[in-house]
Amino acid sequence: MAADESTPLLENSQARTKTPLPKTQLGLSLFVLFSEPISSQYIFPFINQLIRELGVTGGDDRKIGYYAGVIESLFFVTQALTALYWSRLSDYVGRKPVLLVGLAGLSISNLCFGLSTNFWMLVASRCIAGALNGNVGVMKSIIGEITDNTNMAQAFALIPIVFSVGASIAPLYGGGLVKPHDHWPKLFSGSFWVQFPYFLPCVVSASFAAFSFFITALLLEESLPSKRRGKELQLEIGAQDGAPSDKAASPVPIRTLLKTYSVMIPIANYGILGLVDIGFFALVPLFYATPVEIGGLGLSPFVIGVCMTAFGIGNGLFQMLFTARAIERFGERRVFCSAVLAFFPIIATFPIMSWVISVQKEVGVAIWVLIFAQMLSWAVVDMAYAVIFVFVTRASPNKYSLGTMNGLSQTTTSIARAMGPATFTSLFAFSKQYNLLGGNLVYVLLLVLLCLLVFLSRRLPELKKDKQ
Repeated sequence: MAADESTPLLENSQARTKTPLPKTQLGLSLFVLFSEPISSQYIFPFINQLIRELGVTGGDDRKIGYYAGVIESLFFVTQALTALYWSRLSDYVGRKPVLLVGLAGLSISNLCFGLSTNFWMLVASRCIAGALNGNVGVMKSIIGEITDNTNMAQAFALIPIVFSVGASIAPLYGGGLVKPHDHWPKLFSGSFWVQFPYFLPCVVSASFAAFSFFITALLLEESLPSKRRGKELQLEIGAQDGAPSDKAASPVPIRTLLKTYSVMIPIANYGILGLVDIGFFALVPLFYATPVEIGGLGLSPFVIGVCMTAFGIGNGLFQMLFTARAIERFGERRVFCSAVLAFFPIIATFPIMSWVISVQKEVGVAIWVLIFAQMLSWAVVDMAYAVIFVFVTRASPNKYSLGTMNGLSQTTTSIARAMGPATFTSLFAFSKQYNLLGGNLVYVLLLVLLCLLVFLSRRLPELKKDKQ
């Protein structure tokens, strides 16, 4: 039976045995996807220090949060403006061409970031990265096309692992490779490294994006049904499903998708999830780096990098061991609704740590226990991503609209993530500067958004485990 604009991908009646994962193409897809966290997260350990050294704040450290938030948000602002167009374009020209443009943009922008000598150069490089990059949405479309409903959750459960590994490696070299002329003067003794002390971690990220470009060009297969085998595939589809209508064999109009309740509910959940999560992700290094007298922990960039690396490794192991099993046993909806509740202890640990360090005046055992509890709760939250990817993919009216669906979801979460860093880091700085609610106003806003996410999560449907 041909799918129409209101029929989700998963609506077939008979349950089937689980299809084996396409290991080669899935592995290549995940490897290329690895360039995303590598390119986006390596700046977090040193961005606050970089803003300080550029003299943007005029020596007032309380304003660092404002400018750091702008830099962290710009990638997502420009991505939000272009992600839907790249994903929509991939529904027509194929996934590979769009991926190649995105990877080239990442490589160039990372090099530009490392060569920046003022605030506006940082702004331009992050804008280039976001404007040319729609890869996350396109990559999720590829995974949705090379899997079916019996193994889709298992495949999407690997995405948080990729981002966790990236989150472990990127902050490590992001914090460890800055100012190489100080750490390894014999190897990096030239004036270039003094003038551009943050170039080394940037060139590492640029090199990986360039390598992923060649992997994509040479080894990754096109997955878009209309481009994969052309007319031969269309004949097969016609034989299997009865000749598909033009609507079933072409992307559904964006306006139709926007008016469809079953489409917008998972997209709304994804957007709010991204907003709360990126707010937390931006606050962690800022809170950890903020001086103790202002209410932070006063940790160095290297220690922050080690903390993020430890979380990345632990989170990757956690997702690998528990996410797919939890989805298989409890179902997608129950796992998502439970995972988002873990945001509550994450938010609570911030003011608790501020209070503890105000009493102890140093980072002691109690602080490290609270940091561990915060990171463990964050790992539980990350289970929600694997699930929401499945909801978005299976809400698509047909496979020809997967790019548009993921483009809409990526645009939504990009808007949220564009607002998040600047909003939450600025509100953090504003709260500390004027002592609003004891410096805790930012956490109240996070709680309000979290309550909205909990409400929306209860509107997601139950999913069946049959083949598409």
